[in-house]
Amino acid sequence: MSLLYYIDRTKVSLDEVVFNSTVSLQVEQFLKEYRFRESLLKYDLPVSNTILMYGKTGCGKTMTAKAIARHLDKKLIVVNLATIVSSKLGETARNIESLFKEIQYESAILFFDEFDTLGQIRDYDNKDNSEMKRVVNAILQLIDNFPQKSILMAATNQIQMIDEALKRRFEVHLEFTAPSEEALNSYYDKMLMKYPEPYRSMERLYEVSFAEAKNQVFKSVKKNIIEEQLKLEGNSN
Repeated sequence: MSLLYYIDRTKVSLDEVVFNSTVSLQVEQFLKEYRFRESLLKYDLPVSNTILMYGKTGCGKTMTAKAIARHLDKKLIVVNLATIVSSKLGETARNIESLFKEIQYESAILFFDEFDTLGQIRDYDNKDNSEMKRVVNAILQLIDNFPQKSILMAATNQIQMIDEALKRRFEVHLEFTAPSEEALNSYYDKMLMKYPEPYRSMERLYEVSFAEAKNQVFKSVKKNIIEEQLKLEGNSN
């Protein structure tokens, strides 16, 4: 079963993730519901435990899953969708059922990254999409019976490939947009604070994702450190 998923042990705090204002409020509300879930359940009020994240690549979806897992002190189980979506007709639905059975007794976060991979099943049967229907029905049933103590999260860069019935099953929808100049400046400031002042000089890029901004920071800081070391070597010769 280990081929179907892996345990992500990366430590990411919520402070490290830069959200747009809408997503920030949604995440805050989600965490409050979870914190006070016993009080809410006492009055038969539903407590959200399914989140669908979508939007541009590199804007924080995976980091959000890791940060929520750390914040709630839950194990993060990342699903290997490439393995789940089998090329053999009929196996995908069984793989998904096996996965949910495996984790039903866990108090964990089950995270489907690249959730749109499921949309590729449409290509396996051009006549009536029977395999896709089987898979969607399997997931719908499993989401409906997903344990309340656990959290189901999914991320996609191509929301249009997700079946509408699946989308509706997720109670919280988080749209990750390209970061604003203000958000990027905040992100750059936060990242550069880790390094001594002489290494912080860099050209800030805008209209990029957080992932691209992070790469720019790393590239610039490394360049600054290497240049300083070369100067020191030159002075010692």
